[in-house]
Amino acid sequence: MSPHKILFVDDESMALKYFERLVSPLAPVITAASVEQGKAVLRERGGEIAVLVSDQRMPGAHGNELLRYAREFHPSIVRMLTTAYSELGEAIEAINSGEIYRYITKPWEMGSLQADLRNALELAELRNERDHLVREKLLVQQQQLLGSRLASLAMLGANLVPGDSSAALQRYARAALAAGCSAPATPWHQWNHASLLQAEAQRGMAIARGLAHWQAEFGEDRTPARAFALLAQALGTQAQGLSVRLPTSAPLTALLDAAPGELPQAAETAWLAWLLWCNAPVQVQAGGAEGEWIVQAPATDAAEPAPPPDWLERMIEQLTER
Repeated sequence: MSPHKILFVDDESMALKYFERLVSPLAPVITAASVEQGKAVLRERGGEIAVLVSDQRMPGAHGNELLRYAREFHPSIVRMLTTAYSELGEAIEAINSGEIYRYITKPWEMGSLQADLRNALELAELRNERDHLVREKLLVQQQQLLGSRLASLAMLGANLVPGDSSAALQRYARAALAAGCSAPATPWHQWNHASLLQAEAQRGMAIARGLAHWQAEFGEDRTPARAFALLAQALGTQAQGLSVRLPTSAPLTALLDAAPGELPQAAETAWLAWLLWCNAPVQVQAGGAEGEWIVQAPATDAAEPAPPPDWLERMIEQLTER
């Protein structure tokens, strides 16, 4: 449900009762008698509140402190200050600093008070609709970023190793999907299109350097025992025959779900580099301990089917639909 309530904070009990009687026909009213009580209400019920109205002069702390708190932790709430004519300077300062939408002078005039609050409720509804649309847009953008990264890894793999790298890349994508890879959490308000493209290009170049490093590091001997020993060493763990236990899923997903601007460390490129270098079937499954994952040789020698021509499209769809 969208926020629809008004929180009124004043240390005078008569003001609380009078405000509730005047305003309750417009929206449900929650009251608090101090700044600290107002903060507690915001912490517990902030998602219900559309408009915050606070008196300025209260014992212990002034109302603008509560308004600053609301702006920091509940920025979508429309904030208003009620104050006497003698305190208009403080109200104007609060407006100029972005703490409040507007101020209401005391004593209140019923028609003016209701009109101001009606406008504030309409503004809160518009903000809620805007935030919903922004969240939907960001979700689509995050999903697109995930698909774009997988496509970039496929191109890097094709350019790095001789022959067809499709099977190795498909194994990588399947493991990431099994490990719960999700779209990277992206603070889109900090990025414009050009800066994001630059960050992703720098990230791609760092991944390419890491993949090339590991290809040289692994060498030519691809016997299974040595291959799993090298993977364990690269990931900082121990091999147990033809299997490697990972304490977390991070190595399986790091190249896809890291936040923009984070350049990969060498160990984060090792898993994909190993798959490209080894180019042999492997099984990836959850381990016995919580968060643990196991990479191991297949239990049988059954042939692995070749990836279909549209394997990349299918994997991108599966990853971005999560």
